[in-house]
Amino acid sequence: MNELSPEARRAYELDRAHVFHSWSAQAELDPMVVTAAEGSYVWDGAGRRLLDFSSQLVNTNIGHQHPRVVEAIQAQAGRLCTVAPQHVNDQRSEAARLIAGLTPGDLDKVFFTNGGAEAVEYAVRMARLHTGRYKVLSAYRSYHGGTGTAVNITGDPRRWPNDYGSAGTVHFFGPFLYRSAFHSATPGEETARALEHLDQLVAFEGPDTIAAIVLESIPGTAGIMPPPPGYLAGVREIADRHGIAYIADEVMSGFGRAGRWFALEHDGVVPDMIAFAKGVNSGYVPLGGVAISERIAATFAHRPFPGGLTYSGHPLATAAAVATIEAMRDEKAVENAAHIGDTVLGPGLRELAERHPSVGDVRGTGVFWAVELVADRASKEPLAPYGGTSPAMGELVATCKKLGLLPFTNYHRLHAVPPCTITADEAREGLAVLDEALTVADRHTTGWGL
Repeated sequence: MNELSPEARRAYELDRAHVFHSWSAQAELDPMVVTAAEGSYVWDGAGRRLLDFSSQLVNTNIGHQHPRVVEAIQAQAGRLCTVAPQHVNDQRSEAARLIAGLTPGDLDKVFFTNGGAEAVEYAVRMARLHTGRYKVLSAYRSYHGGTGTAVNITGDPRRWPNDYGSAGTVHFFGPFLYRSAFHSATPGEETARALEHLDQLVAFEGPDTIAAIVLESIPGTAGIMPPPPGYLAGVREIADRHGIAYIADEVMSGFGRAGRWFALEHDGVVPDMIAFAKGVNSGYVPLGGVAISERIAATFAHRPFPGGLTYSGHPLATAAAVATIEAMRDEKAVENAAHIGDTVLGPGLRELAERHPSVGDVRGTGVFWAVELVADRASKEPLAPYGGTSPAMGELVATCKKLGLLPFTNYHRLHAVPPCTITADEAREGLAVLDEALTVADRHTTGWGL
């Protein structure tokens, strides 16, 4: 570690003594201390400034310490810190109105949760009660949360230690042309074959047993694979044909991340429910929720919904959501995310791919991009194993941090996911660091130096 300030050193030592971290082997951790943040940057315990190309966990869509959001939280704390969810509070009402105004179709009711995993949990519960069925279908390359149902719906290896085969979840292959499970050569083939696979799975599992299909509009942690044209519409058709609820997981891809308020807008699809969190208030105070269609909501018009949370629609969290949505609208943050993706990140990352043999694929939209790193472009051998990491990836991350960039990596991928408010100059700064850092990855590719 660099030399920490006395305050940062104390925080680090207390963390190591008492804090139990998620998804980690506790004795092997050496976490970075973060002492401050502003806009697109964070500062570590040694006073070093880093460009946040991770948006923390891809949630600070409006950037760090946005003054309008901070002021809204402070003002709300001064007049009403908390209230039980059975009572009306003005910030929850206004947040629900704003969110309903952004969702497509008739998704005009909002059930608030504390985060994305709970949003998925409750959306599935609603679907099961609405349909009277139990099974839930989801993709292998997916992440939906760490709670009981959500982690079983998840397709990535974090499910494995939590999966006892009794949660009523069934997985399928979603479209991913670069590593196609269907031997497709074009986006059109991938769409057709992935939909045929899903249609057959529904038939073999029994349509009358399936409550919901849960699908990230653009898979996030699993690899940022924008679906090829027509795929989401095809999923909607399959769900409609069999009376299955379609739940769109927009926890990571929503609220500007994909250059639209919701990523599914790219395809013009209206699901039955949208699970959201993260960008709704940039994580300033924990908040998530489910946007619910009229048809699903009607199920519970005269039938009690069996679920609730002490902090559902918490005033501080919803005040932050109101301020975030209003600020993003006024400052055109969503339009900025689309512009940065089209003119800076997309072209810049593709240019890096031409120069660096470690880059096998670049894909994304808005401020939601993945760089697939390989040891061999011809065989597509990943630079780290599925579900794990490698010395090459460790060196890459260390180099990024040394050069002033906080990256987001998962297995063999590097994700470029800065705030929606990032400037073009800041994005180019990040690309310049990646250009230099990728030379480290290049040294681990087949034939390097020959």
